[in-house]
Amino acid sequence: MSKSPKNSKKLFVDGAISATFIADSIAKHSTKTDIGAHQIFLGQIRADLKNGQRVKSIDFTAYREMCEEQYFIIREDLFALYNLSCIHVYHSLGEITVGQINLFIFVSSAHRRDAIEACSELVERIKKELPIWGKELFEDGQHDWKVNNHG
Repeated sequence: MSKSPKNSKKLFVDGAISATFIADSIAKHSTKTDIGAHQIFLGQIRADLKNGQRVKSIDFTAYREMCEEQYFIIREDLFALYNLSCIHVYHSLGEITVGQINLFIFVSSAHRRDAIEACSELVERIKKELPIWGKELFEDGQHDWKVNNHG
């Protein structure tokens, strides 16, 4: 199995994650010839309807230090369970509007099964284990705290 890199990349980004950033991340891996599979997850803000009001954006905040510590544990677990080349996670902080990307997960491996399974597990663990909060902002100016539905 691959060893986990000693240094972890930045977990949080300010604002939405652009298509250019995602494309550049993918392009940077083209020189890594031991990779045979990439699995990508993109989380996008939905225009949910709640109590008759439409969500216009979500304002994300996090307990950064605790997130980074827990993310390191999750990352190490995944490198121990799967034959991975790399893991990259970028989560937005701040107000992200409907249609924008707020979560970008990029997992690479020599083989597709490891990349697919590790990425799926990573998404679920981030949602369950990292102290990240989203305040849903509605079109009428009201707000409500987002509750993650694990599914």
